[in-house]
Amino acid sequence: MAATAVRYLRSVGAPATGAAPPPPLRAVRDDERLPLDPAEFRRVLGHFATGVTVVTAHDGAGPAGFACQSFASLSLDPPLVAFMVARTSATWPRIARAGSFCVNVLGADQAGLCRAFAVSGSTGADKFAGVAHDPAPVTGSPRLAGVPAWVDCTVHAVHTGGDHLIVVGRVEALDASDGGDPLLFHRGAFGRFTP
Repeated sequence: MAATAVRYLRSVGAPATGAAPPPPLRAVRDDERLPLDPAEFRRVLGHFATGVTVVTAHDGAGPAGFACQSFASLSLDPPLVAFMVARTSATWPRIARAGSFCVNVLGADQAGLCRAFAVSGSTGADKFAGVAHDPAPVTGSPRLAGVPAWVDCTVHAVHTGGDHLIVVGRVEALDASDGGDPLLFHRGAFGRFTP
């Protein structure tokens, strides 16, 4: 597979190894406009429907978690997944300290659970108050009760991506139930999948 990718890159004149040099960095001056209006960026990309997850960890001080819609499968061999988290997240440092996490895929009837985990961790709110959970089998990260699927991971790599971090997890265990619809997020609202 890798050899095929290298042949393709060579055939189109791209470097086969190493990354292209990054563009020179400079600060945006006060009199410059951002290249895109953030509200317009959010509005247009809101047309892409996503599933909704809660990423959880246990850092020794207790459970931590946040609602996350930027989650994806990344690789089959080795088994990797990825999620994106804001650099300003108060929860991310706790997950990083734990070195592991559990991605809890939410079902269509769990919008309230998503809202509970969407509040900022810096508010001091106990996101786990009244939320049943047990330890995931390998990492011990909180596995939320009633979720249709969960993925237990160790942190494999972390990359920068603008104002977010791209967290790659190596899948250690996972499971899913056969029934239930997923919770979807589209244009700022929760919804259901109806075939």
